[in-house]
Amino acid sequence: MPAARSPEPHAGLMDRVYRRQRHIYDFTRKYYLLGRDRLIQELDPAPGDKLVEIGCGTARNLIRIARQWPDLTLYGLDASEEMLKTARARVAGAGLSHRITLAHGLAEDLTPHLFGGVDHAVFSYSLSMIPDWRRALAAAGATLNPGGRLHIVDFGDLKGLPPGAEAVLRAWLGLFHVTPRGELLAGLEGGDAPARGRLTLLPGRYAFRLSAYKSETNQGSLCGLPVTARG
Repeated sequence: MPAARSPEPHAGLMDRVYRRQRHIYDFTRKYYLLGRDRLIQELDPAPGDKLVEIGCGTARNLIRIARQWPDLTLYGLDASEEMLKTARARVAGAGLSHRITLAHGLAEDLTPHLFGGVDHAVFSYSLSMIPDWRRALAAAGATLNPGGRLHIVDFGDLKGLPPGAEAVLRAWLGLFHVTPRGELLAGLEGGDAPARGRLTLLPGRYAFRLSAYKSETNQGSLCGLPVTARG
């Protein structure tokens, strides 16, 4: 497996953030990282497909995916070696080390050489923590096989929340170096690409889920991944 570009300084920041939080991460995040399980339920992979989660954290999602979709081969990439310590222990404890391969590296350094081409690329509340999120999306698109699918669940633009709630939530998320990508959601909603994807908004525009096929012509609204918005 070729060595990736040095993940510092973002990886160092993530290690500092999660060195202690990793032990309580899944318990606390279940209350506000909404839509993750629905994304997993709607993956609808074909037998033998390969899936990578970019920003896999504790491997919480990968373990659930492995149990729900037993014919998948799974990979996880994360910038934080501290989080991967927990992920490796949990994957081993679940008896899934033979199906889930984990690697340390930045999302934007993902290439087909790392895990090979994949059929599904998943971002679960990770784009809002990746500084160069556009490059991360481009890397994921380049790693997808023809006809592969991109799946995203993340914070929305929060514009439908009650007065004052948006500012409070943004300030709180900022403590964890989380920045909702409102421009990403705006681009998805405003795209005029062919209808080969589905975008779902959660109440209050708190979060969104996206599933989109890789464009055969590479001429889409998002890294060659055309989508159409649906309420």
